[in-house]
Amino acid sequence: MPGSLVQRLICAGACALSLCLPAAAAEPPAPEQGAAFTKLQDLTSRASEMALRAMGLIGIRYKYGGTAPENGLDCSGLVRYLFKEVWGKELPRTSEEISRVGEKIDTHELQPGDLVFYNTLRRGFSHVGVYLGDNKFIHAPSAGGQVRIESMDLSYWKNRFNGARRIAAPGTE
Repeated sequence: MPGSLVQRLICAGACALSLCLPAAAAEPPAPEQGAAFTKLQDLTSRASEMALRAMGLIGIRYKYGGTAPENGLDCSGLVRYLFKEVWGKELPRTSEEISRVGEKIDTHELQPGDLVFYNTLRRGFSHVGVYLGDNKFIHAPSAGGQVRIESMDLSYWKNRFNGARRIAAPGTE
């Protein structure tokens, strides 16, 4: 399906790779632009790597307390697995504990790789997912479900949204 989220994420990954490769005819950025250019490279790389790795987990079955794809994942297990695999960063075990890590951000600041939190069990921050862009996030939903992509625009998710956090990549803190 042309223009699908998957195609855009793959394109974002390819664009991120092209930013990292030197272009023969391209001039290097001016010194005052160097820091901004490097930050853009880091954000693009961070976003595409986290999103692409998350996309590879679609279809993994939900398992309460699950921490590895081979045995199944719950929501915090999915997030912990991604951050450990992609960045080597250990996160706390529960979604509520994870909600205290990193920097609090507003929804208009969301970037792929940020965490989104929901109240799904009548308590705050009881569910977590990874933002992919285009108001979509990936998560491990609940018993009987599988890792999947959801729209944050659905009334179910809109009504339960608790907030978002950005966790800095190692070395950029």
